[in-house]
Amino acid sequence: MEETEVLEVVKKEAVKKEENSLVIYNDDINTFDHVIDSLVKVCKHEMVQAEQCTWIIHYNGKCAVKNGNFKILKPMKDALNERGINSKIH
Repeated sequence: MEETEVLEVVKKEAVKKEENSLVIYNDDINTFDHVIDSLVKVCKHEMVQAEQCTWIIHYNGKCAVKNGNFKILKPMKDALNERGINSKIH
């Protein structure tokens, strides 16, 4: 019976840890500086992290710039979109 109880606890914890990703998509409109500045101000990235994400966006077409709870990511997504940066929560 102990094994069953342990498995149930593990399954419940796995459900609680479900995270979303805030993804920014590449475009031909926004400058590197604008995206970097936005990541620093909106997502609270360090400058180096923002620069790295921007290069990933440029070369891969997208980058998950933040992971977390939907309620935390939604205002960030909205702020990025208001700045003209195409972002979505997955």
